[in-house]
Amino acid sequence: MTTSVRLLKAFSEEQVEIGISDLAKRLGVAKSTVHRLAVTLVAEGMLEQNPDTGKYRLGLALFRLGSLVRQRMSVSNEARPLLRELREKINETVHLAVLDGNEIMYVYNFESTQAIRMRSDVGVRKPAYCTAEGQAILAFQPDDVVERVIQHGLLARTPQTVTDAQALKRVLDGVRQRGCAIEDEESELGMRCIAAPLRNDTGEVVAAIGIAGPVSRLSKKTLASFIPHVVETAAAISARLGHRGRVAG
Repeated sequence: MTTSVRLLKAFSEEQVEIGISDLAKRLGVAKSTVHRLAVTLVAEGMLEQNPDTGKYRLGLALFRLGSLVRQRMSVSNEARPLLRELREKINETVHLAVLDGNEIMYVYNFESTQAIRMRSDVGVRKPAYCTAEGQAILAFQPDDVVERVIQHGLLARTPQTVTDAQALKRVLDGVRQRGCAIEDEESELGMRCIAAPLRNDTGEVVAAIGIAGPVSRLSKKTLASFIPHVVETAAAISARLGHRGRVAG
């Protein structure tokens, strides 16, 4: 654990403000080191300094980060019963993912009960550009977010992966028009996936739900028949998150 993290964890409900000398004793480091760290953390909004006492307290940046964590937990909690219904309806693996930097991270899943199925363990990350969930989210993000993902690199994971920036943008245009993303062996050979975005009360896309299964079971015709179920489930979850009405891409 870094000294910066240990410093932040020194604060508690019992002691919301701590001075440099006390922090140095707790961390077992020089006061100059603690002061340097505190100045850096203040600049990042992680700490604030009380102008009257000179002591430090946790900053608003941590509150914002905590709000993001609560938002993810809220999405997962609201989605869970509807994801279970979707899995029971189609019996393919159903999952919930959020955008984390240039990747998606699975935060909840219900696996298919069939022997051959896609695994999507909670916490697993995949590139956003070549996954249905990632494309479903990226299609509704600001241009600078898409450009950041492109600049990070569009590496081929399979022969089907879209690795050209303009081609990816056309794919995202298609997602906006359809209201869902369709992945055909782009991130994993032998697997197909459909995903639709989830919106919060402000209309912002904050996550995506997806269903996935082997190409042997998910023919393009079967995949097309599942699209309404995925889109309807996404709309129902979005409604539980406070979203009202349709939003144009």
